[in-house]
Amino acid sequence: MSDTEPRRDWRDTLRDATDLALLGFLLALAALPLLTAAPAAAAASAAVHDRVANGGWPDLRTTAARFARALPAGLAVSAVALAVAIALGADLLALAAGRVPGGPPALAVTALVTAALTGYAGLVVVAVGRTGGRGWRDAARAAARTGLDHPGTWAAASAVCVLAGLLATLVTPVAVPILAGYALAALHAVARPLTRVVTP
Repeated sequence: MSDTEPRRDWRDTLRDATDLALLGFLLALAALPLLTAAPAAAAASAAVHDRVANGGWPDLRTTAARFARALPAGLAVSAVALAVAIALGADLLALAAGRVPGGPPALAVTALVTAALTGYAGLVVVAVGRTGGRGWRDAARAAARTGLDHPGTWAAASAVCVLAGLLATLVTPVAVPILAGYALAALHAVARPLTRVVTP
């Protein structure tokens, strides 16, 4: 660190933690209709990217405009993501309850597939955030290339998503949005050196 760069202290850390908590609440609020979850995640991811890349958060008007731009394509992405999540959740519950054949091996494989898909989804959210919340198709391709070229990054993103999901079941409901903001920052942290930047 050069002499001209200001040193970060506990107040900067506290400010970042507060900002991420606020971002998590805004993300949860915007995602309440469920079909707006993907546009909300795109806008929040773009905000985190701005903080990481430029050192500052975008203003509320910029974030709102990104959310509005992400709505048309994001609604379809949300619908697909919800359908996959419901199908995998139902499969996991059925396997755990013994209502379908396969037993523990099938349950373990399904759980691993679910974790891998959530990690991939996390990388997609990071990639779309790097393009201002637009370009889901390009972000999906970039995340796939990153995951295949760097399996460790894919595994780390999966671990972040699984850990966030487990913590969400343990904390009080009011803390879940805070957890969402921190999880998004963690995804950007693990993907930062390797995620390919795509242009919308």
